[in-house]
Amino acid sequence: MNFFKPKWWPWGVLTVISLIVLAFFVLYPLGVLFGNSVRDESGALSLAGFAQLVDNSMFLEAFRNTLVLGVSVTTLAVLIGAPLAYMVARYEFPMKNLVAILPVVTIVIPEVIVGQSWLLILGNNGLLTNFMERIGIELPSFYGWTGLIFSMTLVYYTYIYLGVLAALRGFDGQLEEAGLSLGTSPLTTKLRVLAPLMLPAVAVNALVVFSLVVGNFVLATLLGSRVPLLSVMTYNEFVNEMGGSPLLQSAMSVVSISIVGIVLFLQKRVVERKLYTMTPGRAPQAARVRSGAAALFTGCVGFIIFLSMLPLIIVFVAAFTETSGPVMRWGVWSVTNLVRIFRSAPEPVFNSLIFASIATLIGVVFAVLTSYLIIKKRNRLTHLLDYIVIMPLTISGTVMGIALVQTFNTGWLVLAGTGSIMVLCYAVRRLPFAVRNASSTLFNIPDSIEEASISLGVSPLMSFFKVVLPVMKASIVSAAILMWVTTIAELAATIVVYTGGLETMPIAIFRQIDGGRLGLASAYGAAMITVILAPIIAAVKLFRVNLFSNQ
Repeated sequence: MNFFKPKWWPWGVLTVISLIVLAFFVLYPLGVLFGNSVRDESGALSLAGFAQLVDNSMFLEAFRNTLVLGVSVTTLAVLIGAPLAYMVARYEFPMKNLVAILPVVTIVIPEVIVGQSWLLILGNNGLLTNFMERIGIELPSFYGWTGLIFSMTLVYYTYIYLGVLAALRGFDGQLEEAGLSLGTSPLTTKLRVLAPLMLPAVAVNALVVFSLVVGNFVLATLLGSRVPLLSVMTYNEFVNEMGGSPLLQSAMSVVSISIVGIVLFLQKRVVERKLYTMTPGRAPQAARVRSGAAALFTGCVGFIIFLSMLPLIIVFVAAFTETSGPVMRWGVWSVTNLVRIFRSAPEPVFNSLIFASIATLIGVVFAVLTSYLIIKKRNRLTHLLDYIVIMPLTISGTVMGIALVQTFNTGWLVLAGTGSIMVLCYAVRRLPFAVRNASSTLFNIPDSIEEASISLGVSPLMSFFKVVLPVMKASIVSAAILMWVTTIAELAATIVVYTGGLETMPIAIFRQIDGGRLGLASAYGAAMITVILAPIIAAVKLFRVNLFSNQ
């Protein structure tokens, strides 16, 4: 294979370079992780790590709890997200436009903020907990299963909502009309015609939710209390074994990856067999609901949206509330917490801005190149490139962080303990988001435009810069914003790789919550939400970018 023939230059060479980069920073760390899971302390091949896990009752309980939590949250997310999507797609009711967009906004609320806010409301010293105690009502503890299922459902139902809403908007209403014309009742028609076509959208997004719940570390740690979970146990094993054998932490990480791998296998073997091909047609006209029905619709969906947005509201309220250690003096306003974080401990804010900026720049440049290669310059290697670049989505942050530390803490390239591993962690974890958004415009750019430029004597590389990139401007801005948002909020991986002096805002929030200082945690949370929302508002207002156009 001659990569310097005209057919392979420059895009074939760039494909190989991209594969080498991804292989070194994605496949190689995962290979080290798998290798460590099957080697004992002497370096000999051994399954002792997995044998110890099987004999460990705590691990078996954590494994079982993780699966139960995944199934429970996924089921509730479907029961909330699918009906909500149907109501938004098929009915007109007051405040519908607001209802349609607010669930999307919840995606950018970091999970550490969600966990922190619900502790402020329903924790042992929470606002609602104290209020109910004063009137003689004792609420059940929010720690444990209650908090986990409640908070995760409100975070992840949005994925079901968006997937089903997109499927409903692409549904050809003539199929439903044909069923009604044959004399079947509306309910029977929906069960026989609409439900089978919507099932793949529900199933695919349900598998995504299940994978996210299984790999969740933030909410599992903050709210899990005495509920053993695999993600938390893996992290604790990593912390406990720093400097020792990585056998158990590697074995647990492999188990986590295996769970997600089995889920993805089921997606391909079961879900994809149920896919239906449908020519896009006219979506059914939304029916207007009035009087009591309209109030009921608005009230139901409004309540769900209110609960979803409450963490965003409460974190700003708490940031300006006077605190004394763990005690929140609700109703007494103060800027002391904000002053303290910017005067006494501003490093997490600056670290977050610096690391996220560098990672976003690197990630967007690499994402634009790889998405262009995958979509416009397909060859025998781009299919492999497409698979590897999306792989970090299937791996929990804790596992990816452990893999990076195990790989780059010794040898000729030592990154552990430096800011470089934080940037690498950000870039690897969030690259798939940038690739997905950078790809959105490329599907609509005709090849003839680029070919015309080349026919006029402009080189392929210069045609890419002069013709393709200007057309991709909106999707590049969208990719940059989404990567910025997700890197700023990253905690699951960075909590594993960071060392002293590299603390970021999510890590600072996590540590302040762990120390019971919810006021300072809220101040960092308000700062983080601000730096997240500012570029989103700028993108929407200045660049007219719809960050969720693919939905």
